[in-house]
This record gives sequence, C-alpha cells and structure tokens, in this order.
Amino acid sequence: MSTDRVAQKRRAVFRVAVLGLVIASMFAEAYGAGATTTEPNLTGTYDIATLTPLQRPAAFGENKFLSPQEAEAIRQSDAERKEKDNEASDPNREAPPIGGDGSPGAAGNVGGYNAFWIDNGNSTFQVDGKFRTSIVTNPENGRLPELTPAGKKARAERYKNYRPNQGKAWWVARGGQGPYDDMELRPLAERCLLGFGSTAGPPVLPVLYNNLKRIVQTETHVMILTEMVHDARFIRLDSEHKPSHIRSWLGDSIGHWEGDTLVVETTNFVAKPALGGADENLKVIEHFKKQSDGSLHYSFRVEDPSVWTSAWEGDFPWPKSDDKLYEYACHEGNYALGNIMRGARLLEADIQKQDIGGSE
Repeated sequence: MSTDRVAQKRRAVFRVAVLGLVIASMFAEAYGAGATTTEPNLTGTYDIATLTPLQRPAAFGENKFLSPQEAEAIRQSDAERKEKDNEASDPNREAPPIGGDGSPGAAGNVGGYNAFWIDNGNSTFQVDGKFRTSIVTNPENGRLPELTPAGKKARAERYKNYRPNQGKAWWVARGGQGPYDDMELRPLAERCLLGFGSTAGPPVLPVLYNNLKRIVQTETHVMILTEMVHDARFIRLDSEHKPSHIRSWLGDSIGHWEGDTLVVETTNFVAKPALGGADENLKVIEHFKKQSDGSLHYSFRVEDPSVWTSAWEGDFPWPKSDDKLYEYACHEGNYALGNIMRGARLLEADIQKQDIGGSE
C-alpha cells in the first residue's frame, strides 16, 4: 500500500473519531453528564407551587377543568388577598392580650405566619392547555376515596388531640396520656424532622411555601432534594426493595425507565408517613416525564388498602426554575418545641390551682 493511501486512511479514521466525539458531546449536553444516552436527564430545579388544590372544591362538582375566566378569577382573588395581607401594620396598634385571645389562630392569634412567608404560586396549573380544578383525577369526582372502617377509626383517634387553642389544658379532664406529655408525641413537622403536607412525598405535593425541588440524576440513582426541611429522597435505579422490616419516613424508593419516563415505586413506610392519613401499608407509584420546555409532568398512584377503599391518582406539572435552593433551617425544633412543652405545664398548673381553690 502506498504512503498516500495510508495517510488517507489515517485521515478518514481521524475524521470518524472526531465526529464520534462531537456526537458524544452533543448527547452529553442534551442528556447530562450523569445520565446515559438512552434516557432523558431530569437534573434541574423545579417549582411546584400552584393555586390548584389537591382535592376538587365541591363548588365545581364533576367539572375536571376550569374555564379561562374561572382560572383568572382565582388568580385575581388570590393576588388581591395577598396584597391586602402585605399592607403595612399599624405601628400604634395595641399588643394582643396575654396568652392570646383564645381564637383559633396561630398561638391564639398572638401572631404567626404573615404573607411574607407565603409562596403557594400565583395561578392554577394547566395540563394539555386546560386549567384543572384539582390535582386528584381518580376518583372522577377529584376527591379522595372513602376511608375504610380502620381508616375512620384511626382518623377519629388522631382528631382527639386536635382542639382550638382556648388557653386551657383540656386534656387533663380527659385523663390518660395527653398530647403534650412527651416531645415525641408531637408531629414530625412540628419537631422539624419532616416537612408538612407530603412536601417531600411520596407522593410529592405542593404546600404553602418552600415548593422548590432539586433533582440530581446519575446512572445508578436519582436524588430529589426538597426545599422544606431539606428532606432528600434517594431513588435507586434498577434495584430491589430493602427487606420489609427496614422502614423509613420517606419509604424505600426504587426506579426504572420505561422509554423516556422514570417510574418509581415506594414501599416500606413507617406507621405515620408524611402523607396525611396513610399508614405503613402505603405504596406509591410515580411517573416523571420530561417535557420539551424542560418541565416535568408528574403523576402518581396511591394505594393503601387499610386506609382508603380504593386507590387514588393525580398529576400536575413541575415547571423548571432558575431559583436556587438554600438551606431551610427549621428553628421550631431548637427552641419553640421546648416552649410548647413549658406552656403545657403552665396550663396544667392552672388546672391544679383551680382544683385546690375549689376544694378549700
């Protein structure tokens, strides 16, 4: 073979190699360095705040969709309410009464969240160009299924400890263990151990504020960092569930790809997971599908036969966001929890004083 022929072959091989590198670079840019070239890369930040509720308000009946006029009315009403709540406070107003006024507000209406902290979106969401009346799509009425007898019993047991704040130790007269007898009896969210409202999921649901989610995807795992209480879920890809006796607040999540959709199954929950009313028999199946605009379409199916009479499903978009996640340091667990317990002791002491005074 002549020297020219060898040089030509070498140049051809070099061009093919360069072309291969260019194509590989294009795929890496499109799908992300941590993912393979066959699946989309979900890595990114998403803001799931929305005015659309989980369950359909009764006023909408069987209507799955809002008209554009109804959606605009909801948006405008919310904006007006927030604008009013953001008005400057009267610096000459009087202080609230000691111990609160006994009404069912934050700490008896002595103060709590104001509008500065609220970040629940500024519009209802759209799916396929239509405004939705609820996140839940199955059952058809857009509401959660009826509770089982066991589910109703568990709910009644929970509600025994929910009372309006009237500045009295009502639990003393009931006898037995009170809701403030032990710090570990307080809800996980109150103790800053887990975000409220199933914000970290599964299923992942919008809440009153801190609705950012950060996804990081590799070839073996997908991590979802939740802004609220910085909960992090780790989804193992192409794996098996852990033994059933190994349980956690967020459950055990395993995932696999079905075409361009990430399918995640989560089991192995503790007795009181983040999803309100659910128990250790909870099973959640989620689908994450990347859209052409960079957003995700998120859908889920909830199964818990000991709580609900049937499974229920829902879906909503996860819009892509350029915002950054900063640490959410939940300080209630540092000092407010101790004050909650001290306050309960003071109220119980008031009851004891009344008993002593009445016996004299």
